[in-house]
Amino acid sequence: MQSPTIYLIYQRQLEIENFVSEPFFEVEAIFTAEHGTYKGKAKAKEPKREIIQALLAKHNIQPNSPGVINSVEKLDKRTPPPQLHSLSTLQATANRLWKTSPADVLKTMQGLYEKKLVSYPRTDSRYITPSEFSYLAAQVSDYQQLIGHPFPVTSLVPKKRYVDSSKVQEHYAIIPTKKLPTQAKLAGLSSIERNLYEEIVRTTLAMFHTDYLYTETKVVTDVNGLPFFTTGKTERDKGWKALFVRSSKETEKDEPSLPPLREQENVQSNIDIKEGKTQPPKPYTEGQLIAMMKTCGKLVDNKDETEILKEVEGLGTEATRSGIIETIKRHGYINVTKNIVSITDKGRVLCQAIEGNLLASPSMTAKWETYLRKIGNGEGSQERFLGSIAKFIRSLLEEVPNQLKTKNIDIQLAPRASKYDSKFKREPIVTCPKCQKGSIIAHKSFYGCTEYKNGCTQTFNGYFLKKKITPSQIKLLCTKGKTNEIKGFVAENGQKFNAYLTFVEGKLKLDFK
Repeated sequence: MQSPTIYLIYQRQLEIENFVSEPFFEVEAIFTAEHGTYKGKAKAKEPKREIIQALLAKHNIQPNSPGVINSVEKLDKRTPPPQLHSLSTLQATANRLWKTSPADVLKTMQGLYEKKLVSYPRTDSRYITPSEFSYLAAQVSDYQQLIGHPFPVTSLVPKKRYVDSSKVQEHYAIIPTKKLPTQAKLAGLSSIERNLYEEIVRTTLAMFHTDYLYTETKVVTDVNGLPFFTTGKTERDKGWKALFVRSSKETEKDEPSLPPLREQENVQSNIDIKEGKTQPPKPYTEGQLIAMMKTCGKLVDNKDETEILKEVEGLGTEATRSGIIETIKRHGYINVTKNIVSITDKGRVLCQAIEGNLLASPSMTAKWETYLRKIGNGEGSQERFLGSIAKFIRSLLEEVPNQLKTKNIDIQLAPRASKYDSKFKREPIVTCPKCQKGSIIAHKSFYGCTEYKNGCTQTFNGYFLKKKITPSQIKLLCTKGKTNEIKGFVAENGQKFNAYLTFVEGKLKLDFK
Protein backbone atom coordinates (compact mmCIF):
# COMPACT_ATOMS: atom_id res chain seq x y z
CA MET A 1 0.00 0.00 0.00
CA GLN A 2 2.85 2.37 0.84
CA SER A 3 4.83 2.30 -2.41
CA PRO A 4 1.84 2.92 -4.76
CA THR A 5 0.75 5.81 -2.51
CA ILE A 6 4.25 7.36 -2.62
CA TYR A 7 4.22 6.86 -6.39
CA LEU A 8 0.92 8.78 -6.71
CA ILE A 9 2.55 11.76 -4.95
CA TYR A 10 5.69 11.42 -7.09
CA GLN A 11 3.62 11.46 -10.31
CA ARG A 12 1.82 14.64 -9.24
CA GLN A 13 5.14 16.32 -8.33
CA LEU A 14 6.60 15.43 -11.76
CA GLU A 15 3.51 16.92 -13.45
CA ILE A 16 4.07 20.16 -11.49
CA GLU A 17 7.82 20.29 -12.18
CA ASN A 18 7.51 19.48 -15.89
CA PHE A 19 4.65 21.91 -16.45
CA VAL A 20 5.46 24.78 -18.80
CA SER A 21 3.25 27.80 -18.20
CA GLU A 22 2.06 29.45 -21.40
CA PRO A 23 0.31 32.81 -21.88
CA PHE A 24 -3.18 33.09 -23.35
CA PHE A 25 -5.40 35.98 -24.32
CA GLU A 26 -9.18 36.36 -24.05
CA VAL A 27 -11.84 39.00 -24.70
CA GLU A 28 -13.83 40.13 -21.67
CA ALA A 29 -16.53 42.76 -21.42
CA ILE A 30 -18.35 44.59 -18.64
CA PHE A 31 -21.86 45.34 -19.84
CA THR A 32 -24.07 48.02 -18.30
CA ALA A 33 -27.79 47.27 -18.60
CA GLU A 34 -30.82 49.23 -17.30
CA HIS A 35 -30.77 47.52 -13.87
CA GLY A 36 -27.06 46.89 -13.32
CA THR A 37 -23.78 45.55 -14.69
CA TYR A 38 -22.61 42.05 -15.61
CA LYS A 39 -19.56 40.42 -17.20
CA GLY A 40 -19.36 38.52 -20.46
CA LYS A 41 -16.65 36.54 -22.24
CA ALA A 42 -16.22 35.66 -25.93
CA LYS A 43 -15.34 32.05 -26.80
CA ALA A 44 -11.84 32.90 -27.94
CA LYS A 45 -8.69 31.82 -26.11
CA GLU A 46 -5.51 32.33 -28.12
CA PRO A 47 -1.75 32.16 -27.43
CA LYS A 48 -1.07 35.52 -29.10
CA ARG A 49 -2.60 38.95 -28.54
CA GLU A 50 -2.46 39.67 -32.29
CA ILE A 51 -4.97 36.87 -33.03
CA ILE A 52 -7.48 38.39 -30.57
CA GLN A 53 -6.86 41.87 -32.01
CA ALA A 54 -7.56 40.53 -35.50
CA LEU A 55 -10.84 38.97 -34.25
CA LEU A 56 -11.96 42.30 -32.78
CA ALA A 57 -10.96 44.14 -35.96
CA LYS A 58 -12.93 41.65 -38.08
CA HIS A 59 -16.08 42.54 -36.07
CA ASN A 60 -15.14 46.23 -36.00
CA ILE A 61 -15.26 46.19 -32.18
CA GLN A 62 -13.97 49.16 -30.20
CA PRO A 63 -13.59 49.19 -26.37
CA ASN A 64 -16.99 50.93 -26.05
CA SER A 65 -18.94 49.27 -28.89
CA PRO A 66 -22.58 48.84 -27.72
CA GLY A 67 -24.22 45.41 -27.53
CA VAL A 68 -27.65 43.86 -27.45
CA ILE A 69 -28.90 40.96 -25.32
CA ASN A 70 -29.79 38.16 -27.74
CA SER A 71 -31.10 35.63 -25.23
CA VAL A 72 -31.80 35.19 -21.51
CA GLU A 73 -32.32 31.53 -20.65
CA LYS A 74 -33.36 30.59 -17.09
CA LEU A 75 -33.26 27.07 -15.72
CA ASP A 76 -34.48 26.12 -12.24
CA LYS A 77 -32.10 23.65 -10.55
CA ARG A 78 -31.83 21.82 -7.23
CA THR A 79 -29.08 20.11 -5.25
CA PRO A 80 -30.11 17.35 -2.84
CA PRO A 81 -28.58 17.15 0.66
CA PRO A 82 -25.17 15.45 0.81
CA GLN A 83 -24.82 11.76 1.54
CA LEU A 84 -23.86 10.64 5.02
CA HIS A 85 -20.18 10.45 5.94
CA SER A 86 -17.84 7.51 5.63
CA LEU A 87 -14.47 7.88 7.37
CA SER A 88 -12.64 9.01 4.22
CA THR A 89 -15.24 11.66 3.28
CA LEU A 90 -15.11 12.98 6.86
CA GLN A 91 -11.29 13.03 6.76
CA ALA A 92 -11.32 14.91 3.45
CA THR A 93 -13.93 17.40 4.72
CA ALA A 94 -12.09 18.06 8.02
CA ASN A 95 -8.81 18.53 6.19
CA ARG A 96 -10.39 21.00 3.77
CA LEU A 97 -12.20 23.01 6.46
CA TRP A 98 -9.79 22.94 9.38
CA LYS A 99 -6.57 21.40 7.94
CA THR A 100 -6.94 18.53 10.41
CA SER A 101 -4.74 15.58 9.41
CA PRO A 102 -6.50 12.29 8.52
CA ALA A 103 -4.68 10.57 11.41
CA ASP A 104 -5.99 13.15 13.89
CA VAL A 105 -9.52 12.76 12.51
CA LEU A 106 -9.41 9.00 13.07
CA LYS A 107 -7.93 9.40 16.56
CA THR A 108 -10.55 12.00 17.52
CA MET A 109 -13.40 9.96 16.05
CA GLN A 110 -12.25 6.93 18.03
CA GLY A 111 -12.46 9.09 21.17
CA LEU A 112 -15.99 10.28 20.30
CA TYR A 113 -16.97 6.66 19.62
CA GLU A 114 -15.65 5.60 23.03
CA LYS A 115 -17.69 8.45 24.57
CA LYS A 116 -20.69 6.85 22.82
CA LEU A 117 -21.48 10.04 20.87
CA VAL A 118 -20.95 8.69 17.32
CA SER A 119 -21.28 5.35 15.56
CA TYR A 120 -18.28 3.18 14.60
CA PRO A 121 -15.89 5.46 12.65
CA ARG A 122 -13.86 2.96 10.58
CA THR A 123 -16.57 2.54 7.96
CA ASP A 124 -16.54 2.81 4.18
CA SER A 125 -20.34 2.95 3.87
CA ARG A 126 -22.37 6.11 3.32
CA TYR A 127 -25.69 4.39 4.00
CA ILE A 128 -27.70 3.33 7.05
CA THR A 129 -30.44 0.72 7.57
CA PRO A 130 -34.10 1.45 8.47
CA SER A 131 -33.25 0.68 12.10
CA GLU A 132 -30.81 3.62 12.41
CA PHE A 133 -33.12 5.89 10.41
CA SER A 134 -35.92 5.13 12.85
CA TYR A 135 -34.07 6.40 15.93
CA LEU A 136 -32.65 9.41 14.04
CA ALA A 137 -36.12 10.41 12.85
CA ALA A 138 -37.48 10.10 16.40
CA GLN A 139 -34.79 12.49 17.73
CA VAL A 140 -34.58 15.08 14.93
CA SER A 141 -35.73 17.96 17.13
CA ASP A 142 -33.20 16.98 19.83
CA TYR A 143 -30.33 17.03 17.32
CA GLN A 144 -31.60 20.39 16.03
CA GLN A 145 -31.40 21.81 19.55
CA LEU A 146 -27.83 20.52 19.91
CA ILE A 147 -26.65 22.79 17.10
CA GLY A 148 -29.19 25.55 17.78
CA HIS A 149 -30.76 25.28 14.34
CA PRO A 150 -34.46 24.29 14.28
CA PHE A 151 -36.14 23.78 10.89
CA PRO A 152 -39.36 22.13 9.63
CA VAL A 153 -38.70 18.46 8.79
CA THR A 154 -39.45 17.82 5.11
CA SER A 155 -40.16 14.11 5.37
CA LEU A 156 -39.77 11.24 7.83
CA VAL A 157 -39.91 8.68 5.01
CA PRO A 158 -36.49 7.03 4.38
CA LYS A 159 -34.91 7.75 0.98
CA LYS A 160 -32.69 5.34 -0.96
CA ARG A 161 -30.00 8.03 -1.16
CA TYR A 162 -29.35 7.48 2.56
CA VAL A 163 -31.19 4.32 3.71
CA ASP A 164 -30.27 1.12 1.88
CA SER A 165 -29.55 -2.12 3.75
CA SER A 166 -28.07 -3.73 0.63
CA LYS A 167 -25.21 -1.18 0.71
CA VAL A 168 -24.40 -1.69 4.39
CA GLN A 169 -21.94 -4.51 5.08
CA GLU A 170 -20.04 -4.67 8.38
CA HIS A 171 -20.73 -1.07 9.41
CA TYR A 172 -23.11 1.72 8.42
CA ALA A 173 -22.32 5.42 7.83
CA ILE A 174 -21.04 7.67 10.62
CA ILE A 175 -24.02 9.17 12.46
CA PRO A 176 -24.72 10.48 15.98
CA THR A 177 -25.83 7.83 18.46
CA LYS A 178 -29.06 7.90 20.47
CA LYS A 179 -27.07 9.32 23.37
CA LEU A 180 -27.51 13.09 23.44
CA PRO A 181 -24.71 15.04 25.14
CA THR A 182 -25.63 17.73 27.67
CA GLN A 183 -24.57 21.32 26.96
CA ALA A 184 -21.93 20.89 29.67
CA LYS A 185 -20.53 17.80 27.93
CA LEU A 186 -20.54 19.62 24.58
CA ALA A 187 -18.68 22.53 26.16
CA GLY A 188 -16.13 20.06 27.54
CA LEU A 189 -15.22 18.75 24.07
CA SER A 190 -12.00 19.95 22.45
CA SER A 191 -12.37 22.19 19.38
CA ILE A 192 -11.54 19.34 17.00
CA GLU A 193 -14.03 17.02 18.77
CA ARG A 194 -16.70 19.73 18.60
CA ASN A 195 -15.99 20.42 14.92
CA LEU A 196 -16.25 16.75 13.95
CA TYR A 197 -19.29 16.00 16.11
CA GLU A 198 -21.18 18.99 14.73
CA GLU A 199 -20.21 18.09 11.15
CA ILE A 200 -21.71 14.62 11.67
CA VAL A 201 -24.88 15.99 13.31
CA ARG A 202 -25.37 18.61 10.58
CA THR A 203 -24.78 16.10 7.76
CA THR A 204 -27.25 13.69 9.39
CA LEU A 205 -29.87 16.43 9.86
CA ALA A 206 -29.43 17.50 6.21
CA MET A 207 -31.24 14.36 5.06
CA PHE A 208 -34.41 15.69 6.77
CA HIS A 209 -34.05 19.13 5.15
CA THR A 210 -35.18 20.52 1.79
CA ASP A 211 -33.10 20.60 -1.41
CA TYR A 212 -31.00 23.65 -2.18
CA LEU A 213 -32.90 25.56 -4.93
CA TYR A 214 -31.39 28.01 -7.38
CA THR A 215 -31.94 29.40 -10.85
CA GLU A 216 -29.15 29.27 -13.41
CA THR A 217 -29.31 32.06 -15.97
CA LYS A 218 -27.43 31.97 -19.29
CA VAL A 219 -27.14 35.22 -21.22
CA VAL A 220 -25.80 35.77 -24.74
CA THR A 221 -24.87 39.38 -25.57
CA ASP A 222 -24.10 40.30 -29.20
CA VAL A 223 -21.53 42.97 -30.06
CA ASN A 224 -21.25 43.50 -33.83
CA GLY A 225 -21.84 39.80 -34.51
CA LEU A 226 -19.43 38.53 -31.81
CA PRO A 227 -21.34 36.70 -29.04
CA PHE A 228 -20.34 37.16 -25.40
CA PHE A 229 -21.49 34.50 -22.89
CA THR A 230 -22.50 34.98 -19.25
CA THR A 231 -23.66 32.44 -16.65
CA GLY A 232 -25.19 33.61 -13.39
CA LYS A 233 -26.93 32.08 -10.42
CA THR A 234 -29.85 33.22 -8.28
CA GLU A 235 -30.50 31.44 -4.99
CA ARG A 236 -34.19 30.64 -4.42
CA ASP A 237 -34.06 28.54 -1.23
CA LYS A 238 -30.93 27.82 0.80
CA GLY A 239 -32.48 24.59 2.06
CA TRP A 240 -30.02 22.17 3.69
CA LYS A 241 -27.08 24.54 3.06
CA ALA A 242 -28.40 26.75 5.87
CA LEU A 243 -27.24 24.02 8.28
CA PHE A 244 -23.59 24.54 7.32
CA VAL A 245 -23.38 28.32 7.32
CA ARG A 246 -22.22 28.48 10.96
CA SER A 247 -19.85 25.51 10.89
CA SER A 248 -18.30 25.84 7.45
CA LYS A 249 -15.44 28.12 6.52
CA GLU A 250 -15.92 27.32 2.87
CA THR A 251 -16.66 30.13 0.48
CA GLU A 252 -18.44 28.76 -2.53
CA LYS A 253 -17.24 29.82 -5.95
CA ASP A 254 -20.75 30.24 -7.25
CA GLU A 255 -21.59 31.99 -10.46
CA PRO A 256 -22.21 35.68 -9.80
CA SER A 257 -25.69 37.09 -9.28
CA LEU A 258 -27.11 38.91 -12.29
CA PRO A 259 -29.30 42.02 -12.45
CA PRO A 260 -32.74 41.67 -14.07
CA LEU A 261 -32.10 41.43 -17.85
CA ARG A 262 -34.47 41.17 -20.81
CA GLU A 263 -34.01 39.97 -24.37
CA GLN A 264 -33.28 42.64 -27.03
CA GLU A 265 -32.18 45.06 -24.31
CA ASN A 266 -29.41 47.44 -25.47
CA VAL A 267 -26.33 47.56 -23.23
CA GLN A 268 -23.24 49.74 -22.96
CA SER A 269 -19.87 47.98 -23.14
CA ASN A 270 -16.36 48.18 -21.78
CA ILE A 271 -14.41 45.62 -23.83
CA ASP A 272 -10.82 44.62 -23.09
CA ILE A 273 -8.22 41.96 -23.92
CA LYS A 274 -7.24 40.00 -20.80
CA GLU A 275 -3.94 38.13 -20.48
CA GLY A 276 -3.63 34.97 -18.41
CA LYS A 277 -1.25 32.04 -17.90
CA THR A 278 -1.92 28.33 -17.83
CA GLN A 279 -1.52 26.98 -14.29
CA PRO A 280 0.23 23.76 -13.20
CA PRO A 281 -1.66 21.09 -11.27
CA LYS A 282 -1.72 21.76 -7.54
CA PRO A 283 0.04 19.44 -5.06
CA TYR A 284 -2.18 17.22 -2.93
CA THR A 285 -3.31 18.22 0.52
CA GLU A 286 -3.56 15.37 3.06
CA GLY A 287 -7.33 15.34 2.63
CA GLN A 288 -7.07 15.17 -1.15
CA LEU A 289 -4.53 12.36 -0.80
CA ILE A 290 -7.06 10.33 1.21
CA ALA A 291 -9.63 10.91 -1.56
CA MET A 292 -7.01 10.08 -4.22
CA MET A 293 -6.13 6.81 -2.50
CA LYS A 294 -9.82 5.91 -2.42
CA THR A 295 -10.47 6.73 -6.09
CA CYS A 296 -7.08 6.09 -7.65
CA GLY A 297 -8.76 3.72 -10.12
CA LYS A 298 -9.35 6.85 -12.18
CA LEU A 299 -5.59 7.07 -12.74
CA VAL A 300 -5.25 3.52 -14.08
CA ASP A 301 -5.47 2.96 -17.84
CA ASN A 302 -6.16 -0.78 -17.81
CA LYS A 303 -9.94 -1.31 -17.69
CA ASP A 304 -9.78 -4.56 -15.67
CA GLU A 305 -7.53 -2.94 -13.07
CA THR A 306 -9.90 0.02 -12.86
CA GLU A 307 -12.81 -2.31 -12.14
CA ILE A 308 -10.83 -4.05 -9.38
CA LEU A 309 -9.96 -0.73 -7.80
CA LYS A 310 -13.56 0.40 -8.10
CA GLU A 311 -14.71 -2.73 -6.31
CA VAL A 312 -12.35 -2.34 -3.35
CA GLU A 313 -12.36 1.46 -3.42
CA GLY A 314 -8.70 2.09 -4.20
CA LEU A 315 -5.67 1.78 -1.97
CA GLY A 316 -6.08 0.61 1.62
CA THR A 317 -9.24 0.61 3.68
CA GLU A 318 -11.04 3.34 5.62
CA ALA A 319 -9.19 2.21 8.74
CA THR A 320 -5.68 2.05 7.20
CA ARG A 321 -5.34 4.99 4.79
CA SER A 322 -4.39 7.59 7.39
CA GLY A 323 -1.97 5.06 8.91
CA ILE A 324 -0.30 4.55 5.52
CA ILE A 325 0.21 8.31 5.18
CA GLU A 326 1.62 8.57 8.71
CA THR A 327 4.01 5.67 8.03
CA ILE A 328 5.46 7.10 4.81
CA LYS A 329 5.79 10.46 6.59
CA ARG A 330 7.63 8.84 9.48
CA HIS A 331 9.99 6.98 7.13
CA GLY A 332 10.87 10.20 5.34
CA TYR A 333 9.39 9.44 1.90
CA ILE A 334 7.08 12.46 1.96
CA ASN A 335 6.86 15.81 3.72
CA VAL A 336 3.68 17.58 4.83
CA THR A 337 4.14 21.33 5.28
CA LYS A 338 1.11 23.55 5.95
CA ASN A 339 -1.10 20.67 4.80
CA ILE A 340 0.70 20.39 1.41
CA VAL A 341 2.14 16.95 0.57
CA SER A 342 5.48 16.75 -1.28
CA ILE A 343 7.92 13.99 -2.14
CA THR A 344 11.39 13.92 -0.52
CA ASP A 345 14.64 12.91 -2.23
CA LYS A 346 14.37 9.57 -0.45
CA GLY A 347 10.87 9.16 -1.90
CA ARG A 348 12.13 10.06 -5.39
CA VAL A 349 14.87 7.42 -5.20
CA LEU A 350 12.29 4.80 -4.21
CA CYS A 351 9.92 5.82 -7.04
CA GLN A 352 12.69 5.86 -9.65
CA ALA A 353 13.72 2.39 -8.46
CA ILE A 354 10.22 0.85 -8.61
CA GLU A 355 9.03 2.65 -11.74
CA GLY A 356 7.58 0.23 -14.26
CA ASN A 357 6.98 -2.72 -11.94
CA LEU A 358 4.06 -3.80 -9.79
CA LEU A 359 5.46 -2.19 -6.64
CA ALA A 360 4.36 1.17 -8.11
CA SER A 361 0.97 -0.09 -9.23
CA PRO A 362 -2.27 0.24 -7.25
CA SER A 363 -3.61 -2.87 -8.97
CA MET A 364 -1.32 -5.24 -7.03
CA THR A 365 -2.77 -4.46 -3.62
CA ALA A 366 -6.25 -4.11 -5.13
CA LYS A 367 -6.08 -7.68 -6.40
CA TRP A 368 -4.98 -8.91 -2.98
CA GLU A 369 -7.89 -7.05 -1.35
CA THR A 370 -10.30 -8.61 -3.86
CA TYR A 371 -9.09 -12.12 -3.07
CA LEU A 372 -9.24 -11.48 0.69
CA ARG A 373 -12.92 -10.59 0.21
CA LYS A 374 -13.38 -13.90 -1.62
CA ILE A 375 -11.84 -15.71 1.35
CA GLY A 376 -14.21 -13.82 3.63
CA ASN A 377 -17.14 -15.01 1.52
CA GLY A 378 -15.90 -18.60 1.55
CA GLU A 379 -14.96 -18.52 -2.16
CA GLY A 380 -11.16 -18.55 -1.85
CA SER A 381 -8.45 -20.38 0.07
CA GLN A 382 -5.77 -19.08 2.39
CA GLU A 383 -3.19 -21.40 0.78
CA ARG A 384 -3.79 -20.01 -2.69
CA PHE A 385 -3.59 -16.42 -1.45
CA LEU A 386 -0.31 -16.93 0.44
CA GLY A 387 1.03 -18.95 -2.51
CA SER A 388 0.38 -16.09 -4.92
CA ILE A 389 2.14 -13.61 -2.61
CA ALA A 390 5.14 -15.95 -2.26
CA LYS A 391 5.25 -16.27 -6.06
CA PHE A 392 5.09 -12.49 -6.39
CA ILE A 393 7.97 -12.00 -3.91
CA ARG A 394 10.12 -14.64 -5.69
CA SER A 395 9.45 -12.88 -8.99
CA LEU A 396 10.50 -9.52 -7.51
CA LEU A 397 13.70 -11.01 -6.08
CA GLU A 398 14.59 -12.41 -9.52
CA GLU A 399 13.62 -9.40 -11.63
CA VAL A 400 14.24 -6.26 -9.56
CA PRO A 401 18.06 -6.53 -9.16
CA ASN A 402 18.45 -6.64 -12.97
CA GLN A 403 15.90 -3.87 -13.42
CA LEU A 404 17.78 -1.66 -10.96
CA LYS A 405 20.95 -1.96 -13.07
CA THR A 406 19.13 -0.28 -15.96
CA LYS A 407 17.54 2.47 -13.84
CA ASN A 408 18.85 6.01 -14.10
CA ILE A 409 18.59 7.14 -10.48
CA ASP A 410 19.84 10.72 -10.56
CA ILE A 411 19.63 11.60 -6.85
CA GLN A 412 22.43 11.21 -4.33
CA LEU A 413 21.20 10.80 -0.76
CA ALA A 414 23.39 11.99 2.09
CA PRO A 415 24.64 9.07 4.21
CA ARG A 416 22.36 8.48 7.16
CA ALA A 417 24.00 9.09 10.50
CA SER A 418 23.45 6.42 13.11
CA LYS A 419 21.65 7.66 16.22
CA TYR A 420 24.30 5.81 18.19
CA ASP A 421 27.15 7.48 16.27
CA SER A 422 25.67 10.93 16.70
CA LYS A 423 25.27 10.35 20.43
CA PHE A 424 28.75 9.00 21.15
CA LYS A 425 30.64 10.42 18.13
CA ARG A 426 33.14 7.53 18.47
CA GLU A 427 35.23 9.66 20.81
CA PRO A 428 37.87 7.90 22.95
CA ILE A 429 36.43 6.91 26.34
CA VAL A 430 39.53 5.59 28.10
CA THR A 431 42.95 4.07 27.35
CA CYS A 432 42.67 0.36 26.49
CA PRO A 433 43.51 -1.70 29.62
CA LYS A 434 44.91 -4.54 27.48
CA CYS A 435 47.30 -2.99 24.93
CA GLN A 436 47.72 0.44 26.60
CA LYS A 437 48.17 1.93 23.09
CA GLY A 438 44.67 2.28 21.72
CA SER A 439 41.51 3.75 23.18
CA ILE A 440 38.17 2.16 23.98
CA ILE A 441 35.41 3.64 21.79
CA ALA A 442 31.67 2.98 21.44
CA HIS A 443 30.24 0.97 18.56
CA LYS A 444 26.59 0.17 17.86
CA SER A 445 26.25 -2.74 20.32
CA PHE A 446 29.64 -3.03 22.02
CA TYR A 447 32.80 -1.18 23.06
CA GLY A 448 36.15 -1.99 21.44
CA CYS A 449 39.80 -0.93 21.12
CA THR A 450 40.95 1.35 18.28
CA GLU A 451 43.99 -0.93 17.85
CA TYR A 452 41.91 -3.92 16.79
CA LYS A 453 43.52 -3.87 13.32
CA ASN A 454 46.90 -4.30 15.01
CA GLY A 455 45.74 -7.32 16.98
CA CYS A 456 44.12 -5.94 20.17
CA THR A 457 41.05 -7.99 20.99
CA GLN A 458 39.75 -6.03 24.00
CA THR A 459 35.95 -5.57 23.83
CA PHE A 460 33.05 -5.02 26.24
CA ASN A 461 29.43 -5.94 25.59
CA GLY A 462 27.07 -2.99 25.38
CA TYR A 463 24.61 -4.86 27.65
CA PHE A 464 25.09 -7.07 30.72
CA LEU A 465 22.08 -9.04 32.00
CA LYS A 466 19.72 -6.79 29.96
CA LYS A 467 21.23 -3.64 31.49
CA LYS A 468 22.87 -1.11 29.15
CA ILE A 469 26.48 -0.32 30.09
CA THR A 470 27.31 3.40 29.75
CA PRO A 471 30.63 4.94 28.63
CA SER A 472 31.23 6.34 32.15
CA GLN A 473 30.85 2.80 33.59
CA ILE A 474 33.34 1.48 31.00
CA LYS A 475 35.78 4.21 32.10
CA LEU A 476 35.44 3.15 35.78
CA LEU A 477 35.99 -0.52 34.87
CA CYS A 478 39.19 0.29 32.96
CA THR A 479 40.63 2.70 35.54
CA LYS A 480 39.27 1.49 38.90
CA GLY A 481 38.33 -2.08 38.03
CA LYS A 482 34.84 -1.57 39.49
CA THR A 483 31.71 0.48 38.79
CA ASN A 484 29.39 2.21 41.21
CA GLU A 485 26.28 0.21 42.14
CA ILE A 486 24.15 -0.45 39.03
CA LYS A 487 20.39 -0.85 39.43
CA GLY A 488 18.15 -3.01 37.27
CA PHE A 489 20.08 -6.15 36.25
CA VAL A 490 17.63 -8.91 35.23
CA ALA A 491 18.26 -12.52 36.30
CA GLU A 492 17.23 -15.55 34.19
CA ASN A 493 14.07 -15.95 36.27
CA GLY A 494 13.08 -12.34 35.44
CA GLN A 495 13.94 -11.06 38.91
CA LYS A 496 15.55 -7.60 39.01
CA PHE A 497 18.52 -6.88 41.29
CA ASN A 498 21.27 -4.32 41.96
CA ALA A 499 25.02 -5.03 41.91
CA TYR A 500 28.49 -3.69 41.11
CA LEU A 501 30.40 -4.72 37.97
CA THR A 502 34.06 -5.62 38.28
CA PHE A 503 36.76 -6.13 35.62
CA VAL A 504 39.00 -9.04 36.68
CA GLU A 505 41.57 -10.72 34.39
CA GLY A 506 39.90 -9.35 31.28
CA LYS A 507 36.39 -10.47 32.27
CA LEU A 508 33.29 -8.73 33.70
CA LYS A 509 31.93 -10.14 36.95
CA LEU A 510 29.15 -9.24 39.38
CA ASP A 511 29.99 -8.04 42.87
CA PHE A 512 27.19 -7.77 45.48
CA LYS A 513 29.34 -6.16 48.23
